Amino acid sequence: MPNPFGAPEVTVQEIARRRRAGETFVWLDVREADEVATVAIPDSQVTHLPMSRLARERTACLPAAALDPSAEIVVFCHHGMRSAQVVAWLRGQGWRNAFSMAGGVEAWAHQVDPSIGTY
Repeated sequence: MPNPFGAPEVTVQEIARRRRAGETFVWLDVREADEVATVAIPDSQVTHLPMSRLARERTACLPAAALDPSAEIVVFCHHGMRSAQVVAWLRGQGWRNAFSMAGGVEAWAHQVDPSIGTY
C-alpha cells in the first residue's frame, strides 16, 4: 500500500539484495531509542537518527554522508509511516534520492530476518 505522504519507497527485499551485494547508501533509522533497543537491524551501516531529533535540529543533524542533497538515503521506522514523512520532508528540502523502506523494520523482520523479532 502506498504511503499517504507520496514518498517514493523501496522494498525490504531490494535493500537486503543491495546489502548482500555490498552496495552503500545512507541508511537512517528514525525510530526512537526505546524502539531501537527493542528491535534493531544488525548492520553497521544503519545510523540511528530519531525523527524527534530531526524535527528539532532539521538538516543540521544529518550524518556527514547525507549532507549532499544528491546522496542516496534510505529511511526506515517501525511500519513505514514516519520514514515516509521524513522522506517527503527531505525531498521538500532538495534531497532527490531519499526513499522510504516500505513496511519498516516490521517488514524486515517478517520478510528478511525473523531473528530480530518484532514489537
